[in-house]
Amino acid sequence: MLRYALMSAVIFAARSAQAADVTLGIIGPHEYDLPVDFKPFNVLVQYGDGNAAGSSYNSDGQRHANGGSHTWAGMTKYVHFRSFAAIPHVGFAFELIQTESYSLANGTSYGGLGPTIVGPAAWFKPNRHSTFGIQTFMQTAVGTRDATSPNYWSNISSFIFDYEWKHFSFDGDAGTVAGAAKHEKGQHSYNPGVVFYTNLRFSWKATRLFEPFLALDWQNVKGTYDNTARQYLDDSNSREITLGAGAMFNISQHLSFTTRYSHSVDGRNVPESNAYYVKFVYLW
Repeated sequence: MLRYALMSAVIFAARSAQAADVTLGIIGPHEYDLPVDFKPFNVLVQYGDGNAAGSSYNSDGQRHANGGSHTWAGMTKYVHFRSFAAIPHVGFAFELIQTESYSLANGTSYGGLGPTIVGPAAWFKPNRHSTFGIQTFMQTAVGTRDATSPNYWSNISSFIFDYEWKHFSFDGDAGTVAGAAKHEKGQHSYNPGVVFYTNLRFSWKATRLFEPFLALDWQNVKGTYDNTARQYLDDSNSREITLGAGAMFNISQHLSFTTRYSHSVDGRNVPESNAYYVKFVYLW
């Protein structure tokens, strides 16, 4: 039952020059192994990840030992799951997520609360082994300080899927992030580049307690357009592919812990990922 609760969320949809993270890179195995025709229940999730990026990728995709940073991010998420008798065989969820971040780069450090993210998800099961659905979230424009604020609203939407075998599972998502125009008093107006991403997880059900898994994350960000100057910003487009491995521990029916390490294998105009992830889930 616990695995049903592991709905996805997102760290900052906006990329910055000091931090790198693939959208929805925090998901684990069974993230979308979801039920239908169930009684309402609630989930509290705490995500965390750290990235010690000593290097970065330039516009030619070459890796250089500079331009990196140390970043830490967190997400506190409440999810309410329910189904409706009038809409049989379909599950629904509503998520409320608060992001947190801290960055250390170029001799400076800052941190605070980031944007708030809210939105629904819906899914159905084509058969008893598989799940398919959609989710869509709105991310607010501001955090507790300028350094943690994207300063524009954005929408994060994706298709979600899961397939379960006796000893293995495969799940993931594919979607986009689209932002509204960014306006700041006395500065140029910008249209942030559309983000395309996918996150894939393949796990081995070694025991009821222990489940190791492999992870692949890909993201491509189109260039930022300067509406005032009527041109794209130089080197504002980016891409990244990361590979990782981790393990999920199903401690009890109501509690689980997941951890993972991932590293970039390809990139452009982005700090490398040298990242670890953790996730605690409590269901009631």
